[in-house]
Amino acid sequence: MRLLVTGATGYIGGRLIPQLLERGHEVRVLARHPERLSERPWRNNVEIVTGDAGDPAALAVAMADMDGAYYLMHSLTAGHGFEIQERHMATIFGHEAKRAGVRRIVYLGGMVPDLPPRKLSAHLRSRAEVGQILRASGVPTIELRAGVIIGSGSASFEMLRYLTERLPIMITPRWVTTRTQPIAVRDVLYYLVGAMEYEGFTNRSYDIGGPDVTTYAGMMHGFASVAGLNRRVLLPVNVLSPKLSSHWVGLVTPVPRSIARPLVDSLKMEVVAKNHDIADIVPDPPEGLLTFREAVRLAIKRVQDADVATRWSSASVAGAPSDPLPEDPSWSGGTLYTDIRELDVNADITRVWDVVEGIGGEHGWYSANWMWTIRGLLDRAVGGVGLRRGRRDPNRTQVGDALDFWRVEAHQPPVLLRLRAEMKLPGRAWIEWRLEARGEETTHLRQRAVFHPHGLAGHAYWWAVAPFHAFVFPPMIRGMAREAEAMQSPLGRDPVPDRVS
Repeated sequence: MRLLVTGATGYIGGRLIPQLLERGHEVRVLARHPERLSERPWRNNVEIVTGDAGDPAALAVAMADMDGAYYLMHSLTAGHGFEIQERHMATIFGHEAKRAGVRRIVYLGGMVPDLPPRKLSAHLRSRAEVGQILRASGVPTIELRAGVIIGSGSASFEMLRYLTERLPIMITPRWVTTRTQPIAVRDVLYYLVGAMEYEGFTNRSYDIGGPDVTTYAGMMHGFASVAGLNRRVLLPVNVLSPKLSSHWVGLVTPVPRSIARPLVDSLKMEVVAKNHDIADIVPDPPEGLLTFREAVRLAIKRVQDADVATRWSSASVAGAPSDPLPEDPSWSGGTLYTDIRELDVNADITRVWDVVEGIGGEHGWYSANWMWTIRGLLDRAVGGVGLRRGRRDPNRTQVGDALDFWRVEAHQPPVLLRLRAEMKLPGRAWIEWRLEARGEETTHLRQRAVFHPHGLAGHAYWWAVAPFHAFVFPPMIRGMAREAEAMQSPLGRDPVPDRVS
């Protein structure tokens, strides 16, 4: 079939596309930022349409000649008014699919308990409404409703993982005793493919869940057992509201509170599949659905093997700037502040590139890590993503990857790595490294930080933090040089002299 996939830069979409290609389907992708797909291994095997899913003209182009369409868009980080935005997008999507003659829509939503809409969380209510809009569009729609998705890189898994690993004794909210039915991401993808390939007619929602019905406390104990940790001590109390719980999750895990809040809101309510009707249209996998422990074991192995295909942070951050760095010297849109440091490194360009590409995450920032930590805490305090998003892969990056509170904007091995800031700022910021080989064992490394201020606050911000740059940027490039030179020689080298210009 010819299939349209939305949400291709997100966690599920990025994993679904290669499976569709393996099944022999032709895939078209609608993406606001197609450059973020440039290094995906399947990039040259799909057709990409640039545009926003809220734009009828872009959707009309994307829907043309399609047999089916996947609706995989949902913003966990959207702010006030997101329900109106999602209602608008779903209405346009259904309308354009009908006009184009699309034969089926498959939508991944959330499992919804049997409660009046007013008692549902805003995000669960919105996801249910999106399904209703798509089913009423005139295009037969299969809505798959999942609860907690367990897989390497999923927000739910990383929240569970960090809470369990870091806190052997926890004072927990009462929602840890609410029943839930987790499902492995592998099985979610299986149902997404199978739902589109179903040859009969259906226009309804289907709950999908794994074989285990448990609680969040049970998932934490299960994770600890699989990971070889001691059994965790949980002390549930009534005083932790969803808002306080999301702050607590944001403090302990890489998942910012803007994402933790809707996850916590969903965990307050029992989400257990009402039936297994999905088997009527998509038979269970021949090897069976993964149990919770099997899903955790597989996810942990993926993380340990640095084989995480997509991550929750792959998706765009709501409100974060996405404009590329204005290229010099054509920039004429206002002030650009820069901080440039250069030095020659006594190592070949591949060694230096390995160090540059490995920055952030567990490797740190090669200088003043405590200052970066403080900056991350300040960012979280004002609702930003903070520093702890980490990396999808500890050593390799690709365009679109989140890297702490940055995102990879340009990646040209072994000559250029550029990161765009996604922390809360009165302006836009980038940092980049350019490498040039100067002989077999010498590399010229150029580090440039760029800031485009917005208004008076932006100019004030730059001059307020400029004095601290001397404690961050020169040591950073020297630290990179030391690391590369140590890698070049098993015996190591003398420390790099203070020769930064």
